[in-house]
Amino acid sequence: MASLSISRFAARPAAAVVLRYGAAIILVAAALGTALILRHDDLPHPFTSFSFAAIAITFWYGGTGPGLLALLLSYLAMSDFFIPVRLSDASSESYIVIYGIFGLLVSWFSASRHRAERLLTTARDNLELRVAERTGELTRANEQLQSIQAELRGEKDRLKLLLDLNNSMVSKLELRDLLRVISASVRRMMLCDSVAVNLPVPETGELKLYALDFPGAKGFLREGMLCPPGSLPARVFSTGQPSTLSLRNGVPPNPEADVNLYKDEGLQSSCWLPLISHDRRLGVLGLSRLKATPFSQDDVHFLMQVASQVAIAVENALTYGQISELTDKLAQEKLYLEDEIRTEANFEEIVGKSQALHRVLKLVEKVAPTGSTVLICGETGTGKELIARAIHDLSSRNSKTFVKLNCAALPAGLLESELFGHEKGAFTGAIAQHIGRLELANHGTLFLDEVGEIPLELQPKLLRILQEREFERLGSTRTIQTDVRLIAATNRDLAAMVESQKFRSDLFFRLNVFPIQAPPLRERPEDIPLLVRHFAEEFSRRMNRRIETVSSETMNALCQYAWPGNIRELQNVIERAVILSSGPSLKVPVAELHSRPIPVSEDASSRSTKRRPVRSILAEVDRNQIVQALQEAGGRVGGRDGAAARLGLKRTTFITRMKKLGIDPTQVSEPKVDTTDPSDTSDASMVQDSPLDLNSSE
Repeated sequence: MASLSISRFAARPAAAVVLRYGAAIILVAAALGTALILRHDDLPHPFTSFSFAAIAITFWYGGTGPGLLALLLSYLAMSDFFIPVRLSDASSESYIVIYGIFGLLVSWFSASRHRAERLLTTARDNLELRVAERTGELTRANEQLQSIQAELRGEKDRLKLLLDLNNSMVSKLELRDLLRVISASVRRMMLCDSVAVNLPVPETGELKLYALDFPGAKGFLREGMLCPPGSLPARVFSTGQPSTLSLRNGVPPNPEADVNLYKDEGLQSSCWLPLISHDRRLGVLGLSRLKATPFSQDDVHFLMQVASQVAIAVENALTYGQISELTDKLAQEKLYLEDEIRTEANFEEIVGKSQALHRVLKLVEKVAPTGSTVLICGETGTGKELIARAIHDLSSRNSKTFVKLNCAALPAGLLESELFGHEKGAFTGAIAQHIGRLELANHGTLFLDEVGEIPLELQPKLLRILQEREFERLGSTRTIQTDVRLIAATNRDLAAMVESQKFRSDLFFRLNVFPIQAPPLRERPEDIPLLVRHFAEEFSRRMNRRIETVSSETMNALCQYAWPGNIRELQNVIERAVILSSGPSLKVPVAELHSRPIPVSEDASSRSTKRRPVRSILAEVDRNQIVQALQEAGGRVGGRDGAAARLGLKRTTFITRMKKLGIDPTQVSEPKVDTTDPSDTSDASMVQDSPLDLNSSE
């Protein structure tokens, strides 16, 4: 209301000068006309009152000048029409005084009013100015508040996106699943078209595209591909600083490295950020858009925060993977170590002092420190695994795991999985990741028993292990480097299998670097008494029995038996004898030994028709050496210059071999038979006549 009144007063002084003076004349004329009309009708006509009203109105609304004009006109009208007087008369002077006093009063009120209006106008203008200034300040404050609210909403949205990203990341522990979840979440969060995660290959250090979320991909960018050394991700990984790329702004410094891939995919702008956690560069996070909208500095700043969270998640996933692998490996090693502890014989318990066994142990001592591949051949039950373990114990890998695998005990599908390992979901029933024997034996020794039973389709993979020292798990594309020493054993003729195309020749040559022939028990009869004593003591202690002696007849029978099952058969026979023995003497069912048929495998019978057995060739060579030594010693077996000393054998061993080969020293010697040492015959009969005491030394 106050503002409306002020506006009304402010509009009045704005009238023109003519209008103000004209208004004075009109008002006086109206007062005069009204008085004349009243006089004409003989009515009271107070012209003085009418004129005073006209003068007051003129002074109030017209100002001082028009008010004085109205005062003068009112006096003249009074003197001319109503009271004709002269200026010198007393009545004229009284009217002049009355009109003067009234004019002064009205003029003073009018001036006061105008002064009040000016003050009100000035106050109004100041108030409006202050209101305008305050309104501007409030408007600016409101705009700032709205901008702050927008920033807070943006920060809230980004924090919510970070929270959603963290929630999605913490739910995954497997590295590949985590990277795919990260790629999908970041792509939705930043409204991008493509998100990629590159990690370095542990073996080579090259960046590899581990995860790619690009629904509109054309196939030029794909998971598993390696980044060129001069590519943008490689530069970001090496410098540790983020980098952006916009094809709209021109050609980058190195266009041939990786820009062509982005052009082929239709990507116009990209941003690559390093994944750094605890000052350790873990990889690179890349975002791309199909539109030529470059990434702003605010986007890069926010993406660096996202990259920090992603780096922590990747580091945790890598650590979890390493811990899982080490846990599985330790669990497997625990099983193998427990199996090693339960093993009944080790290298220190290799029993025997024969020359054949001595030659094998010499070869073991020579090849053990080299790290070369060893192929152990021999019949079943000859202790090939003990020889392999001896090689491992004497090598520089003895602090690592000795892993063994019987290739004949598993079918082809399981053999491949057991050897190389498999990923989760690689085949039906693969509900978890499995570490293979090759990975478990890293920096250790892998013993493949019955290597001749490996299927042909699996042999190239084993050949790759020997040549390249790398492999992949089933269901995985990641190449694993391994440093494993391979020791193979077989009871089959691999050369014959190569000829019959049942075994790869290249694999045979890779395995046959250092062959060792495990001698059968029938070629080392002098070790039979020692083995009998060892097994008898072991089983008697296990069964809480007391076996002290073995009769000479029983020992001779055991020494003369061919033992087709070798040491394993002897072990089983002694175990049964301990069970059957009720006293301190070992009772061996000797009659059952001679009644057993000697098994002949189909392969051996078929090979005998094709080639001469190696054993017969060795026997003939051994016979010729013994005959030659007897001839040179003149038929004398013992003594410093006897045949046994010439061959580096003991007299008892030499006599046993002569009997086995049917050699009579009196027939092959030269005419000086009278020089033969009579102690030789006693040496020949010593094995048959003396009983064996288990509690004494050999």
